[in-house]
Amino acid sequence: MWERWRAGESLQHIAQLFDRNHSSVAGKLGQTGVIQPPLRRRSKRSLTPAEREEISIGLAADESIQSIARRLSRAPSTICREIKRYSGEKGYRADPLMSLPGSGRCAQRHATRRDTGAGKSCGSKAATGMVAGWLKRTWPGNEGFHVSHETIYRTLFIQARGALKKELLEHLRRTRAMRRSRHHTQKTEDHGHIRDAVSISERPPAVEDRAVPGHWEGDLLCGSGNSQIATLVERHTRYVMLVKIDSKDSETVAKALIKHVGKLPQELYKSLTRDRGTEMAGHKRFNIATDIAVYSCDPKHPWQRGSNENTNGLLSAARQTR
Repeated sequence: MWERWRAGESLQHIAQLFDRNHSSVAGKLGQTGVIQPPLRRRSKRSLTPAEREEISIGLAADESIQSIARRLSRAPSTICREIKRYSGEKGYRADPLMSLPGSGRCAQRHATRRDTGAGKSCGSKAATGMVAGWLKRTWPGNEGFHVSHETIYRTLFIQARGALKKELLEHLRRTRAMRRSRHHTQKTEDHGHIRDAVSISERPPAVEDRAVPGHWEGDLLCGSGNSQIATLVERHTRYVMLVKIDSKDSETVAKALIKHVGKLPQELYKSLTRDRGTEMAGHKRFNIATDIAVYSCDPKHPWQRGSNENTNGLLSAARQTR
């Protein structure tokens, strides 16, 4: 399930493969914020199910802790801690089948949950509630005060539960209850067949370092009621412009962008980086009319327009919360 989600497969498809309901798969992924939990293994020093059964039998026969410890070649303190930790109202139980409601806790089941981390919440530096970037800028020379964005997200999506999780998610830039796979937004196989497209690999290095303004990233957002908006993000300033599009065919999109660009000074428009959606099939017409270089991202590489992708997510989140 985790491998298929990371590969970008839909929840519906994954559910069908495992003969499960769509909501069941979403619930399982959502428990950890779509971050695969690390595989945890029990310590070699942990008592085995057979040893726990021997302890249960020995206690039932009124055998002393020292005697049980000698028989199992374990320290008496180990046996003592085991009994104290997993004894319920009716004593120590090793077998899950013997641990009926009200009869005490099952030692093996609870030890497995503890050793594999089920229900366990580990500590996190994100308890300070600070944002990764703000911490680095405020204390640039003190790495002990830094915390990665991954730690913050793991804390919010994995450790937070119930009302606390809902309250914390409301403060995220995108109010998602689940984290998406990096490949979730990748386009289909037939996406990207545009004739004479200029690859992003030919884009000048000056565009990459964001030092000079005038280089833009663009995309087309489709909403309800057959509505479309072209989003444009300037790489240097992160300035955002929205252009209403009457139709998503390439001719209409090119015409609307040409008209919009004419409202700005030429020095503010040097290049435009787009994905390979068919709505930009008229890129040559746009280039001739505006003298703006148009570069196309590699297929299935939405992160090559990172600023634009992030902005689209924020716009979608804002629309959903209206």
